[in-house]
Amino acid sequence: MNLRLLVILFLSLVLFSSCSEYQKVLRKNDVKEMYDLANSYYEQGDYVKAKRLFEVIAPKYAGRPQGERLSFFFANAQYLTGSYYLSSYQFERFIKSYPNSDKREEASFLEAASYFKMSPKFSLDQTDTDTALIKLQSFINDYPDSEYFASANEMVQTLNIKKQQKAFEIAKQYDKLGEFNLPVLFSAITSLNNFILENPGSIYREEAYFIRLKSATILAENSTFQKMDQRFKDALKYYNEFKRNYPNSRFTEEADAYKEKIDESLLSLTSS
Repeated sequence: MNLRLLVILFLSLVLFSSCSEYQKVLRKNDVKEMYDLANSYYEQGDYVKAKRLFEVIAPKYAGRPQGERLSFFFANAQYLTGSYYLSSYQFERFIKSYPNSDKREEASFLEAASYFKMSPKFSLDQTDTDTALIKLQSFINDYPDSEYFASANEMVQTLNIKKQQKAFEIAKQYDKLGEFNLPVLFSAITSLNNFILENPGSIYREEAYFIRLKSATILAENSTFQKMDQRFKDALKYYNEFKRNYPNSRFTEEADAYKEKIDESLLSLTSS
């Protein structure tokens, strides 16, 4: 217990001393001392205090030799503390202010990574996702030999999957609504057609093929007599495309059941 108490007291003294030094330097308003202390905090990993000091002194170092280093550290401290909106803005400013900097490549990646971090879950507005994709693609094009190239590509893949999921979930929602409001199935089939065409490598493509078949079959079953023949033929076409692309699908049993309905209905229509 005594050892534990001593450790707690020691840590409390260190924290108090650090806070006291921080407050003392702020009160003195000595730019050089604030710069040195900010660098010290940054190197120790205390990015919260570092970025507060960098923010105070940044305008005073604009155009001076230390300005470039300070500007990058300030942006990076924002990133490392999860202030991604501010880090994206600060990295963009850094790139514009120091276009020939050795840190330009890293700053370009971290600006894009900031938007990647801001990208919300798939069900929300994807404006930041779109911006992140633009920034990441620009980085990939500009720095094909970068050490961050692989990370940037992984981020692009993650964001593309998120956007695919959003588009796919919209199409699925149309399919569900179509069970109670048949005309909505037209929107489901159109959305699924677009999804399949626009996302050839998507992890959701197999299910999209199956749901399109399902929607088309239900629509055909509930159509007027005059439209049934063509709509069942459309459903049969979707079944054949599904089987051609996914012969060993997890949806095979259900798809084959729809195929039986389609064949029976077409046979019935032919003989009537």
